[in-house]
Amino acid sequence: MTTKVTQGTLLDATDKQILRALDDDPRATIAFLAQSLGLARGTVHARLRKLYGPDGLAAETIKVPPGAVGRPLRAIITAQVEQAQFEELVKDVSEIEEVVECLGVSGNHDLHIEVVAADAEDIYRVTQRLMMCRGVTRTSTMIVLREVIPRRMSQLLR
Repeated sequence: MTTKVTQGTLLDATDKQILRALDDDPRATIAFLAQSLGLARGTVHARLRKLYGPDGLAAETIKVPPGAVGRPLRAIITAQVEQAQFEELVKDVSEIEEVVECLGVSGNHDLHIEVVAADAEDIYRVTQRLMMCRGVTRTSTMIVLREVIPRRMSQLLR
């Protein structure tokens, strides 16, 4: 019986070792991982099945640079929303293709939304579209000037 990895499950040393190797080479095969880490192929296979099972860790999408899809400009848009319309709001926001991430947050704002766009005019258009989503009462937009530290997790696997 395999244990499913959920948000509350802690990773053991072998899980971390495999994930570090995959962070370095996301396309590594089971055979390569087993050989390079000194583990049995069956162990690597079982651990990956556990880690990436239906209720397990989410495999991140391929890290495509926004510029490669014609949208080199990134912005963070915070939004205040009417909580009674939250479910409808999430549906509306998910239909905006420029939205690459949306997080519910605490503090002065309810949502932290990352968008990508072709230029400043495009950011304005996306912001206006967000304002039309059910439940949005106010937004604030910040243009990303540069990525100082990219999203990372491998340092936590040491």
